[in-house]
Amino acid sequence: MDIWIERFITYLRAERHYSEQTVAVYEPTLCGFAAFVNHDETENIDWSFVSRDDVREWIASQMEQHKAAATVNKQLSALRSFYKYLLMCKAVESDPTRTLKGPKKEKKLPYFVREKEMDNLFDKIAFADDYEGHRDRLILLIFYSTGIRLSELVGLNVSSVNFHSATIKVLGKRNKERIVPFGTELKEALEAYLPLREQQHQAVDNPALFLGVKVPRITKEAVSEIVKRNLSQVTTLRKRSPHVLRHTFATAMLNNGAEIEVVKQLLGHESIATTEIYTHTTFEELKKAYQQAHPRAEKE
Repeated sequence: MDIWIERFITYLRAERHYSEQTVAVYEPTLCGFAAFVNHDETENIDWSFVSRDDVREWIASQMEQHKAAATVNKQLSALRSFYKYLLMCKAVESDPTRTLKGPKKEKKLPYFVREKEMDNLFDKIAFADDYEGHRDRLILLIFYSTGIRLSELVGLNVSSVNFHSATIKVLGKRNKERIVPFGTELKEALEAYLPLREQQHQAVDNPALFLGVKVPRITKEAVSEIVKRNLSQVTTLRKRSPHVLRHTFATAMLNNGAEIEVVKQLLGHESIATTEIYTHTTFEELKKAYQQAHPRAEKE
């Protein structure tokens, strides 16, 4: 092993107290880079002669090996840390990684449930005609009708619901409040649920809209289980979480003509860039439909 890599690894362990898991990433990365720039000879590397182009070519070689962008960026981060160490030790005068950018990570499109499957959930699945049945259906309907987050749903109080204006007051991230409108179906579900809620012994002096079993307020874990159990009846998606229903709400809104700025406000996003991922989702659906339907579309 190159002497400077060996010293750097010792430095990480002894002075920076890096975990063995991290060291296990740094050591082979640096040895691999040394072999790349020195034509498979890892001894006696003159690190001051390594150029920006050498690093760029190394990055390209990693991508050609079909490594994920996240993996290559971690490797580049290890190399950056190594050159900071070399600069600190005055072993080099410049850092060839300083102005280089790693490969862009691919944006994963969000999972969402198709509208037909959501229709099946609310129109064809038989929920029990008791407190739990009405509660479970209402939880699913609130997620799909408003796009609120799991933590926001758990935090809802009975007073959060305004039947006169057909809105729900939501306490979002960083304690920012927003008002989310709802439609007739959700209004009717709330009206059917509230009398049943009042009959529960946990409801006495309890402001929570959804009651817990041993605690005043329903837990995030309980809500997640309700969502997972019921979505499994209508979709084969691997992910079946409350956040998937938030994605489903946003995708359905955009597919049915809502402006992206409106969806941004309803979701409580700080930036329009966060909301734009749903436009990618709807465009992918559009492309898929085109390729399936158009007689001259390219077939794989």
